[in-house]
Amino acid sequence: MLAGVMGGIAHRFGWNSTLLRAVFVIVSIASAAFPGVLVYLILWLLMPNEAD
Repeated sequence: MLAGVMGGIAHRFGWNSTLLRAVFVIVSIASAAFPGVLVYLILWLLMPNEAD
């Protein structure tokens, strides 16, 4: 919802965006080796805008 990363991924693959966001948060909290915030920021920078 912040940068549209999870919503964009869900839209691309035809998945439910709310479910994908919930899974991402759970995995990010549960795994110390998977820094979810860092991955989210990198995806935000790499993913093209919808207008592009």
